[in-house]
Amino acid sequence: MIRAAIAVFFAVLAMPAHAIDIQEVTSPGGVKAWLVEDHSIPFTALSISFKGGASLDDPAKRGAVNLMTATLEEGAGKLNATEYAQAAEALGAQFSFDVGDDSLNVSMRSLTENRDDAAALLAQALTQPRFEDKAVDRVRAQVQAVIKTEATDPQAIAAKEMAKQAWGDHPYASSINGTAESVKNLTRNDLVAAKNRVLARDRVIVGAAGDITAEELGALIDKIVGGLPEKGTAPLPQPAELQLTGGVSVIDWNSPQTVVSFAGPGLPIDDPDYFAAYVANHILGGGGFSSRLMDEIREKRGLTYGVGTGLANGLYGESWQGGMAGSNATVAQAIDLIRQEWDRMATDGVTEQELNDAKTYLTGEYPLRFDGNGKIASLLTGMQLAGFPIDYPNYRNDLVEAVTADDVKQVAERLLDSDNLRFILVGRPEGITGDSAESAGEKTETGG
Repeated sequence: MIRAAIAVFFAVLAMPAHAIDIQEVTSPGGVKAWLVEDHSIPFTALSISFKGGASLDDPAKRGAVNLMTATLEEGAGKLNATEYAQAAEALGAQFSFDVGDDSLNVSMRSLTENRDDAAALLAQALTQPRFEDKAVDRVRAQVQAVIKTEATDPQAIAAKEMAKQAWGDHPYASSINGTAESVKNLTRNDLVAAKNRVLARDRVIVGAAGDITAEELGALIDKIVGGLPEKGTAPLPQPAELQLTGGVSVIDWNSPQTVVSFAGPGLPIDDPDYFAAYVANHILGGGGFSSRLMDEIREKRGLTYGVGTGLANGLYGESWQGGMAGSNATVAQAIDLIRQEWDRMATDGVTEQELNDAKTYLTGEYPLRFDGNGKIASLLTGMQLAGFPIDYPNYRNDLVEAVTADDVKQVAERLLDSDNLRFILVGRPEGITGDSAESAGEKTETGG
């Protein structure tokens, strides 16, 4: 549960190319939502996000929002954990609760005939969670197991160190799971306080798709979130300033291979150059086997099984990230190639063939990905979190098609400078000491 590269925003960029009719709905209680009606089957999907997510943790109680979220469905109102699960099963309803750095996300899927009863059951989880000691301790043990696993996972170690160096004292700098010590000390009162920091009507975003009208959706929303407080007890986070400097950090880990994480400056989604950067990233490292990095490092030289890059965009900060793993003996060569390709795009730009191939892929694959009411509902909340206009899906591909080779070169010149890349290496890379060397703690023969 370490920070993923804010997947919701990549999903938003992947809306279908064909026109989609999105309605804006305002509930009687004043909550806004986006809706795609589809009455072809008697099924409704609802996606609810609360801005701020785990970044609203009390700094002294890191991990509380994550533990609270995972415990929401472990009993609510008069129902204990088993009874709550049985009630949901009897309705044929599906609920999910998860949290990331930027939002706490709740989903509901239900047949139309049971929709109101499912909404009432979900409302209990959000407004009347029991947080019983037995349930909390069970979920706490699961989180502690994840934390323990992360401590012996080189990729997780690299990601944590990168976040720490990138974001300083911002919540982005630490895992949403907290630490073994912080999670151990969390009490029921801490979970109640965490709930009140996040779950409030002033930060709720709703997307819905399926067999429901605008009027019905408004009533349903108020049934689910109407009992929440108007405002959360914690302010939304401030923007995070990327603090990475160029160079190499080596974390000693006894393994035959080295895990490599690298990152440099990115740009926000509302930046005029964003789609040029999006296309550039596909060509550089985001396009799988068609990308330059895969061609140079894997195909031509066999130095890794895979290498990739991505634009990592959160609500409060952004970067351009990548990763790979390779033999200790050859990882230095791979890193040199990453630097060379990073700079080559800024110096030489891209060919028309590369540009056309990238745009064909980026505009052509998306309608195949996003089918089904559940996916659409989630995308509608993602769009709102990202700040896209309601008609964005209908011109998104036009923005990709409009990118020129000059646009790509311009954004590459602006952002791609290998001197600004920070590499985090977890392993024992030969010929590299780094400008900062650290120990990952207890090591094993395989690093795992």
